[in-house]
Amino acid sequence: MRASLIQIAVDPHESVDSRRRRTAALVREQAGADLVVLPELWPVGAFAFEAFAEEAEAVDGPTFEAMAKAAGDAEVWLHAGSIVERDADGAFYNTSLVFSPAGELVRTYRKIHRFGFDKGEATLMSAGEELVTVPLSGEGRETVLGLATCYDLRFPELFRGLVDAGARVLVVPAGWPERRRAHWTLLAQARAVENQSYVLACATAGTHAGVEQSGHSIVVDPWGEVLAEAGADEEILTVELDLGRVERTREQFPALKDRRLGLETPERR
Repeated sequence: MRASLIQIAVDPHESVDSRRRRTAALVREQAGADLVVLPELWPVGAFAFEAFAEEAEAVDGPTFEAMAKAAGDAEVWLHAGSIVERDADGAFYNTSLVFSPAGELVRTYRKIHRFGFDKGEATLMSAGEELVTVPLSGEGRETVLGLATCYDLRFPELFRGLVDAGARVLVVPAGWPERRRAHWTLLAQARAVENQSYVLACATAGTHAGVEQSGHSIVVDPWGEVLAEAGADEEILTVELDLGRVERTREQFPALKDRRLGLETPERR
């Protein structure tokens, strides 16, 4: 399976409409890929909190329209990163959109873990409550994607749940700050190793709202090997994934079978 990660640069001087058009064009250029992945909140910027209310949109809003058309034109599976969703009751969510090669919206995922420690996203956004997987098929490239977003990467139990639901490829769009880039790389590799799955982690580049972004989107295989890593600027990574490697790794080193869940927590002394 050929996967392309588009590391979008979020420039505060570029309008959201302009970035949508530019990103849609980049998606169309990936015709021939099987899966294309975009970063978290790339239309507005993950730290541009003051713009969330103004740029919030319904799931079927302008980003949906642009990305659905781009996915259909390129005939690719598209994880379109995430948007600031405003639901019918006016609540905000950090919501990912996944499109089929026909341009149909097949899944949404509302980010479960909100970053900010009672500030920013943690106070402005509502939390998602459902784990989401996506069966991906086409020309013998059947697999299951498990969806997570940015700060979710720090919570291994979420990924265990995705693996138990059948995930073989874990997709993590992010707007990760440069000052914690070492954690980004470390956690992406850890989630791959402990779950014996591919991790496709796509981050934003640039600086917005005064926060320098990490870039360094990364693809990690089920044994923890880094197959590709971007630099700090806008860039596209294209990687061929051997989907059979997931099952081979799990058979050759069957650590997942040795999990012991439900043990009682020992009393503190």
